[in-house]
Amino acid sequence: MRPADPAAVERGAATGHPHAVRVEQDLLAARHAVRAAAVAAGFDLVGQTKIITAASELVRNAYVHGGGGVMTIEETTGDGGRTGLRLVVSDAGPGIRDIDAALADGFSTGAGLGHGLGGARRLVDDFHVESAAGVGTTVTIVRWNR
Repeated sequence: MRPADPAAVERGAATGHPHAVRVEQDLLAARHAVRAAAVAAGFDLVGQTKIITAASELVRNAYVHGGGGVMTIEETTGDGGRTGLRLVVSDAGPGIRDIDAALADGFSTGAGLGHGLGGARRLVDDFHVESAAGVGTTVTIVRWNR
């Protein structure tokens, strides 16, 4: 696992629809980009809300805990022709020491309520985390259109 280089994203080298997350304003831009993609993919309001909320949590984590990162958005097609969105959020931060603990409700490394990663996982259909100390974290989620 190697997170995308934010400078490479700026140059357009990343695939998909890259969105750098370096400053607080990028969090709102990322949410708007996910909403636009969900609308374009035909998601209903509930589906839009769920994937936007999950994305918001993931990009905030990349910004706060990873020192910034990159989000890519891709339309995807699954079995039977169903459509969905795949989001990949990567950072080059310190990594997550214990992924299982981080996914448990109540776990927080800050002042939050500790519903972040576990809550994001409940809002999507597929959720995968890769993390290594000193390398960073990459979270891939998929939400299928209903």
